[in-house]
Amino acid sequence: MNFSTLFRTKENLNLDKNTLTVLRYIAIFGQFLAINIVYFYLNLPFPIELSFAIIFIGLLTNFYLQFGIKINQLKDLYASIFLVYDLVQLSFLLYLTGGIFNPFCFLLIIPAIVSSTFLSMGTTIILGFITSLLLLIISFVHLPLPGEEVNLLYFPNFYKTGIVISILIGLIFLSYFGIRFAGESKKRSEALNKLQEVISKEYELESLGGQAAAAAHSLGTPLATISVVAKELKKEIGNQKELSKDIDLLISQTKRCSEILKQISKKQIEEDIFLSSIKFEDLLEEIINSFKETSSKKIKLLVDKDQNKIEIQRTPEIIYGLRNFIGNAVKFSKNEVTIKLMSDQKKIEIKINDDGPGIPEDIIKKIGEPYIKSKSKELSSNSGLGLGTFLGKTLLERQNAKLLFRRNSDLGGALVIISWDPKSFSNS
Repeated sequence: MNFSTLFRTKENLNLDKNTLTVLRYIAIFGQFLAINIVYFYLNLPFPIELSFAIIFIGLLTNFYLQFGIKINQLKDLYASIFLVYDLVQLSFLLYLTGGIFNPFCFLLIIPAIVSSTFLSMGTTIILGFITSLLLLIISFVHLPLPGEEVNLLYFPNFYKTGIVISILIGLIFLSYFGIRFAGESKKRSEALNKLQEVISKEYELESLGGQAAAAAHSLGTPLATISVVAKELKKEIGNQKELSKDIDLLISQTKRCSEILKQISKKQIEEDIFLSSIKFEDLLEEIINSFKETSSKKIKLLVDKDQNKIEIQRTPEIIYGLRNFIGNAVKFSKNEVTIKLMSDQKKIEIKINDDGPGIPEDIIKKIGEPYIKSKSKELSSNSGLGLGTFLGKTLLERQNAKLLFRRNSDLGGALVIISWDPKSFSNS
């Protein structure tokens, strides 16, 4: 793992200033309340003046954070500086009040947990190391716990060791959980943003034809007016050949524009009828033909078991999803791809088979998640990050599809099974 990966320097990692400010106010108020209760209510002596001074300095740093720093999002480095200070401040307070035996010592792990959720892994590792170091220091070097000097409390050495180990385990566990949770949330958020971009573009492309038809309809009237005026001018000009040639050119170009607009309008009307509903067989044929134009591999469509012949709405979600999985089969296959369409009154099923290497063992259980990569050498040259599969799967599932992935198909490669309940298209 290199430096840029560890500290995720290429990513825009930030910690919201208001979030950190509120967290630090809560910590400062809690520290102030705790030492007052122990000293004034429980009457247990410890260096309270020095404790107040440490808390007051912490309050000043938080005022500076809130009012002195103008940016709302703290960069990874700046946020880590405040978190390190909080570690040191809390360690001083614990040193004055019993060290590792203080029941609030577990709060030392909070800065590392905050970092694991919002900041880079490198920053979290550094904070974890500093936390462990300070934890070990206050385990052996500290003032007595309030009440210990009056023989109210006694702790054997093995108890001290147990506390240190338990806090370190909690630190490692919660930091790892924070790193994993934040990483997975970020990846899924990015993938869903990509999904929105893809579907938006698909709908934009679908609407272009309608916009072209509207433009053709709107431009028809002014073009007709120009044509009529040009013909009238030609009559008035009479035998003036120089002007007559220009008028003839104007009329011919106006006529040409009208013919182009008629073709656009006619094409859109035909496409509207085609787009309103389509059979699965025709949709698959269209997608397969588009791949045949760019690939020399053999792609077969088998529809002999398609009994239902149901018509569906031609939605961008279904088109993109099917194109994605058929495209993957074509990309990873050696020579042949077979697509089987089967349907009856209870089920519509599409099986996409290829003769490629199949789905590797290391990703078969994770397939459909974004940003995954196989370690298989056979796939390394073609494999991506799984984003296309995630998008296709998500879009088809939004159209009530169920998807299954198998390592081996009839052709020896991967198998993708996409199925619907015919009732889900009853309103199509």
